[in-house]
Amino acid sequence: MQSMKRTAQSGFTLIELMIVVAIIGILAAIAVPQYQDYVTRAKYTENNTSIAPLKLAIGECAQLNSGDLGACDTLAKLTTQTGYSALPVPKYATVTLTATTAAIVATGTADVGSCVVTWTPTVNANAVSWAGVTSGAGCTKSKTGV
Repeated sequence: MQSMKRTAQSGFTLIELMIVVAIIGILAAIAVPQYQDYVTRAKYTENNTSIAPLKLAIGECAQLNSGDLGACDTLAKLTTQTGYSALPVPKYATVTLTATTAAIVATGTADVGSCVVTWTPTVNANAVSWAGVTSGAGCTKSKTGV
């Protein structure tokens, strides 16, 4: 009867381990920037969601004034026309209204790269539509979602 000996050692070689580490490094180099963009876009989504009531108030005001956005371009006019009493205070932006056009300007904080998103209303026969434009260095759709 022959004795059963293990002649070969089991385990991974150094080159196999180095290949695995290299693959993980490459995946991390791709994934980390993408993850950071996803987090920033989620914060901008929160900003955009918080200004939705303001968009609704401007739309209602424009409807009450036969499409005249000039009657809806300040908080005082919105309060008089619709009862909307305060501009939203998103966590990652400051919000202002632009005179004469009633555009909403959301200026991002440093947490979201200080991008500026401007929502401009357009009054059609039966609806108000909004167009978003992003400005600032490095402010792309992958960061703001706009």
